[in-house]
Amino acid sequence: MENINELLNRINNDLKNALSEKRYKHSLGVMKKAEELALIYGIDINTAKLTGLAHDIGKEFSDEEMLKYVKENNIQVDNVEAVNVGLLHAKIGADICKKKYNFTIEMQNAIKYHTVGNENMDLLAKIIFVADKTEEGRNYKDEAKNEQLQKVRELSKKNLDEALLYEIDSSLIYTIQKHKLVHTDSILTRNKLLKDGANK
Repeated sequence: MENINELLNRINNDLKNALSEKRYKHSLGVMKKAEELALIYGIDINTAKLTGLAHDIGKEFSDEEMLKYVKENNIQVDNVEAVNVGLLHAKIGADICKKKYNFTIEMQNAIKYHTVGNENMDLLAKIIFVADKTEEGRNYKDEAKNEQLQKVRELSKKNLDEALLYEIDSSLIYTIQKHKLVHTDSILTRNKLLKDGANK
């Protein structure tokens, strides 16, 4: 992998061209939050920063562009992604970062898992998932959702698994209330966290 600062600059410039200003600012926020969490939980800061910055690189592809990309790059699409095509941005982002920036498999997986989770998430993947949901620029008009956001932010500084579990629970409740499809990876992640002792 090239010099960290050079790579950060290259990704930063690519994001400026690929994303809206709002999404670009979000990416910077996730990088900052990932760095904070990496310091707390003792993982490589540069790895967390790079992964956090690049995590949404495929976010603003159109549905047609996403479907074209996954077909051309032999990326498997599951039944939920076939209906909710936007979820594919995580797998697409991981593939782009592998090919364009030579990201490690751990970094690729963290990007791949940052939207719906995965029962095999390592510490980096958990940090990117939580950083994506809690970066400082994120806020909601709905007061209840903002209260949940503050709760996840507080938990993330003390117990990453509990923060992850709380966020997944909140997201599942919201998804069910909206009568939308629930991705099985979110259920499997939740069950794994509970089996591993989160929320005891």
